[in-house]
Amino acid sequence: MYGEDVLAGDWRRRRVTPEVDAEPDLVVEDADSGFCGAVVGFESGAVVLEDRHGRRRNFPLLPAAFLLDGRPVTLRRPARVEVPAARRRTASGSVAVAGVRAQVAKASRIWVEGIHDAALVERIWGDDLRIEGVVVEPLDGIDDLVAEVRRFEPGPDRRLGVLVDHLVAGSKESRIVASVTSPYVLVTGHPYVDVWQAVKPAKVGIRAWPQVPPGRPWKEGVCAALGVAEPADMWRHILSRVDSFHDVETPLINAIERLIDFVTVPQD
Repeated sequence: MYGEDVLAGDWRRRRVTPEVDAEPDLVVEDADSGFCGAVVGFESGAVVLEDRHGRRRNFPLLPAAFLLDGRPVTLRRPARVEVPAARRRTASGSVAVAGVRAQVAKASRIWVEGIHDAALVERIWGDDLRIEGVVVEPLDGIDDLVAEVRRFEPGPDRRLGVLVDHLVAGSKESRIVASVTSPYVLVTGHPYVDVWQAVKPAKVGIRAWPQVPPGRPWKEGVCAALGVAEPADMWRHILSRVDSFHDVETPLINAIERLIDFVTVPQD
């Protein structure tokens, strides 16, 4: 009357059962053995389950071979999920933007005191500045800063940022900076006598920067103390050891970031 015996054979595996991805930590029970555990991986085509005692067993991924919340399921290995590549960072710590060309230089500028300052800024912030279209120009000191700013003719779409060495209270530099009053000019700086000193000593292979007696040129004094004949040789060594913002002191980082923000303010 009923044809074949519905109870004969492997009836459980002939039933249509839902398929479930065997995601990590999914808790299932092997229907045949009663072993219950969480999915912890795959081995030789089998799923690896680990029970609450830490015991592990492998089970083939057969149809309707597992129970999930008491109901038969067919486990399947999840499709491989593409893991996004880690974001590349520039030397300044910014997220690198792929496929973007450097902008045509804007009218705004960042001035630094000399070529060593400019080289160090390029080393760390060059990628950011090219994307923003901001040019860094070296000055020969800041003794004529007020006149130079006047000639630059700063304005709303022609901003100027100036990085000053040894900008500390009571210094000659602080008195010159106080004379620059244009709202379209931001002058900031760091407390170091020279930008060399803004590089962390450990990166250069020394415990601390040498103390140079007053009245002696600082770079020459440093070279003499370290046994280096030429300042140019010392500078090449210093610059070669700088790879990112991690290699320079925080006051320099803060000063440059402020200047970049100032000269890249969007126009209304």
